[in-house]
Amino acid sequence: MSRVNLAEKLALFSTHWNPKVVADYNDNDIMVVKFQGEFPYHLHETTDDFFLVLEGEMVMDIKDGDSEVVRAGELYIVPKGIMHRPRAEVECKVLLIEPKGEPNSGNPATAAPKPRI
Repeated sequence: MSRVNLAEKLALFSTHWNPKVVADYNDNDIMVVKFQGEFPYHLHETTDDFFLVLEGEMVMDIKDGDSEVVRAGELYIVPKGIMHRPRAEVECKVLLIEPKGEPNSGNPATAAPKPRI
């Protein structure tokens, strides 16, 4: 058991769209990531996609659906099988929860590695 300071972990890197594992919860990775610009549209076949905005704001675009602004302190869950893309005009900081081994892009060939920090 240990405490994790998310602000300290986020200060360790400056890259965008590269999630970093900060903790484990059951069979899930708890990660922090910085968003700026657009991530490609993608989907996760077998799991929902969890986003908690810690700082700033992001827009979640749903293919063939509405876009929604998600602000600091708000979370957004994309159901499995739904094509989506997060984007942010200005850098925002986000906490993600994904099952261990789940590629962030939904596709192992295009996924960013998820190192532990």
